[in-house]
Amino acid sequence: MSVRTYLLAAGAFAVGTSAYVVSGVLPAVSDELGVSLTAAGQLATAFALSYAIGAPLLTTVTGRWDRRTVLLAALAVAAIGNGISALATTYPLLIAGRIIAALGAAAYTPAATLVATALLPPAQRARAVAIVFGGLTVALAVGVPAGDLLGSTIGYGGVFGAVAVVCALVAAVVPVFLPRMAAPPPVPLRKRFAVAADPRVLIVLAMTVIGVLAVMVVYIYVSPLLKATAGLDGTGATIGLLLLVYGIGAVVGNTWGGRAADRFGTMRTLFVVLAGIAVTLATLTLTASTVAGAAAGLFLWSIFSWAFNPPLQSLLLELAPTGGLVLSLNASAIYLGTAIAGVVGGLVIGMGGVLVLPIVGGGLVLVVIGLLLTLHLGSRRAAPALARVELAPAK
Repeated sequence: MSVRTYLLAAGAFAVGTSAYVVSGVLPAVSDELGVSLTAAGQLATAFALSYAIGAPLLTTVTGRWDRRTVLLAALAVAAIGNGISALATTYPLLIAGRIIAALGAAAYTPAATLVATALLPPAQRARAVAIVFGGLTVALAVGVPAGDLLGSTIGYGGVFGAVAVVCALVAAVVPVFLPRMAAPPPVPLRKRFAVAADPRVLIVLAMTVIGVLAVMVVYIYVSPLLKATAGLDGTGATIGLLLLVYGIGAVVGNTWGGRAADRFGTMRTLFVVLAGIAVTLATLTLTASTVAGAAAGLFLWSIFSWAFNPPLQSLLLELAPTGGLVLSLNASAIYLGTAIAGVVGGLVIGMGGVLVLPIVGGGLVLVVIGLLLTLHLGSRRAAPALARVELAPAK
């Protein structure tokens, strides 16, 4: 694989860290700005909601731009947003910084995927896309624990400042290794959403939103949850290591989910994955009562959680021939679920406390299983009808 592909992955790592690092710095934000953990959690909501809205809009706005220009502009915006976050001394300014950083990420990821597939022959394109998105997974594995470990020493400002520097460094290298690339034919925004007219696609997109909500409603507040379950008050290094374990599980799950879907089929894989998420969430407060138990519980939960997206995207590609359009909607659905998670998590903590979050997450997974079952039964009923139509003699 070429250096260019890994450079694109480095950019995905930079913007991905910008998104995920918030979970690791929530205690630092709460302490330094004097806001509640619930308010600090809305930083993730602001980022995710801005990404969900911005991704399809920015893809359309920049549709006629040279691809390298889009990448440079996106990384520059992400660097500026993280720079503002680093210098923010008030909560509203920090929210503004997260919104700007999210718009940079929303513009970068689709453009990087397009460039990765265009630079290589068809036989290597799928692997190139996997490497680019692998940058996001590594961002989770490294960025969140780094944020938790560094947040207590250099503060949230230092953490966001480091992310801004990484975005700027990648932007400086892009013109050296990436050639100019003409824009693809523009796709109107109306056409991007036309694919959602298929009820099956709507069900899968709903599964994405609720499934991501189920996981992120816990993950956004995972640091205070671990402190409550395992008694890790003041031991940020231990929590950082536990988040690293979660990140390693994400890398394993992302790989395993794709391979399992190819071998066993998307429906079967999704049922197994969702069952795994439900069980690991329902038992998380018990398994995470000790450091060793927390490590095991987070690792298994992460494997199942990050194995969810590959078969789900494969299912979307089976349902909609215009894969690029439907996957764009799915990306927005992912961040919409994350945005809602910050709000729902705050409400749950306010009403029942942080220990209730895994129970709520497990219940939401059961809703996703119900939607998948509805889709599966609908497909089984449609198959015999389709077969009768195909076998009917021509008149």
